[in-house]
Amino acid sequence: MAGSNTLSSSEHGDDPRGHSYSIHIQTRGTTLDKYPAKQHARNVARQLGLTDGLIYLMSQSTRTLEDSDQPQPFRQRRYFFYLSGVDEPDCHLTFDIKSDILTLYVPHYDLRKAIWVGPTLRPSEAMMRYDLNAAKTYDELSKNIRTWASKRMSPVIYILHEGQKPNINAHFLAFNHEDLLPAMDACREIKDEHEIDLIRRANEISASAHIEVLLGIRNMQNEAEIHGKFLDTCVSQGARNQSYEIIAASGENAAILHYTKNNEPLDDRQLVCLDAGAEWNCYASDVTRTFPRRPYWPSCESANIYSVVQRMQEECINGLKEGVRYLDLHILAHRIAIEELLSLGILKGGSTEEILQSGASLVFFPHGLGHHVGLEVHDVSPTPLMAFSLDKYKGLPLLSCRPPCTLSAPYLKAGMVVTVEPGIYFSRPALKDARRKPLSKYIDMDVVQKYIPVGGVRIEDDVLVTRDGFENLTKAPKGREMLKTIR
Repeated sequence: MAGSNTLSSSEHGDDPRGHSYSIHIQTRGTTLDKYPAKQHARNVARQLGLTDGLIYLMSQSTRTLEDSDQPQPFRQRRYFFYLSGVDEPDCHLTFDIKSDILTLYVPHYDLRKAIWVGPTLRPSEAMMRYDLNAAKTYDELSKNIRTWASKRMSPVIYILHEGQKPNINAHFLAFNHEDLLPAMDACREIKDEHEIDLIRRANEISASAHIEVLLGIRNMQNEAEIHGKFLDTCVSQGARNQSYEIIAASGENAAILHYTKNNEPLDDRQLVCLDAGAEWNCYASDVTRTFPRRPYWPSCESANIYSVVQRMQEECINGLKEGVRYLDLHILAHRIAIEELLSLGILKGGSTEEILQSGASLVFFPHGLGHHVGLEVHDVSPTPLMAFSLDKYKGLPLLSCRPPCTLSAPYLKAGMVVTVEPGIYFSRPALKDARRKPLSKYIDMDVVQKYIPVGGVRIEDDVLVTRDGFENLTKAPKGREMLKTIR
């Protein structure tokens, strides 16, 4: 094949038909368990519908903080990682679609850098660690691309963004920056076994950190201690990075969806909402638990709201399987919330359907039921899980909550990993705003006042969708088991 040897490596062989090959070794739990970069590259090429072309990606570069000589914390570009498994800066990657050759380009050895921060990745080391056909130094990139292009009538290089072209002066090259991103999004939506194992491991570490917080919460005095205990547990198990900013919200702070100050005294606050998840090998976990500081609920109100959210989550998780529309589960969560809040007297004066149509439940449950989890905590997909189906839910106020709307919401597929994270919150700003709207007639503000100290309750798990159901990847205790863990 034209150019089949241009981007190949002498460390990999050819079969008698002239096709380059590499071996992906699956030995669970060992260093031989390589991230399946080659299969990911093939999947993307198949999604693009191409038999020829060159995919080019660049890793995150080394940078310093603004007006400083201190390095900016490194975070690998997730699309680059998906096609390489490489968590190193200043690298480049090509995938020759026709020849099925994946090549990594690494920086030159830098003695000064080796002395100060350690040696950079060498090609020979890269070949041992990663699922590649070839690994070379960066100075070979331009020459190899030129050679590849010279053997084609109309060479096209596929890049993510217009500003991410390789540094090569070649007027005869065409760049396509429109098709690669959606193709990769479609591939990343469905996780393979290796990816699921990484998400599962991230959840294991997160569960142990949540347990450590529960074991110590009785003696903690400040939200900062919760933050510190969670982070310490993760780091001690090799998970140095969090998937997102830790949310350790006590009392009314739990009504702030993305509260991250984490610096207030716990005092006599009823509940703590801890939304925190470790990252493992660039893969996220997203876990939320809401709990008291003692092994019992401090008030009827806190117990009531936890019970409401627990039912919302349990019924929605039990509804997960391939072919189910996730948006339908989101609407189910709202219906359950309305039924339960009516029984508590928080909502009043209408049927479940009437209140659903009014949008009153959005005052207490203002966010979506969940999202994809993967290389990003809010992982990518061709169509967002919470895209609204205008044909089925036309006129429903919930449509205004999560733009953009589409004519049809996506259905769940086996291999997706999604969160299920219902919540009920008593947000003073949201309630103040609701007073000015017609929907206020459905809310008993006098009853609501008794629930303000609860703040908010959210319960969140990461769940793998299967053909006939689901697997809950999150093992952090909740409900009765959670209370038993508090000492």
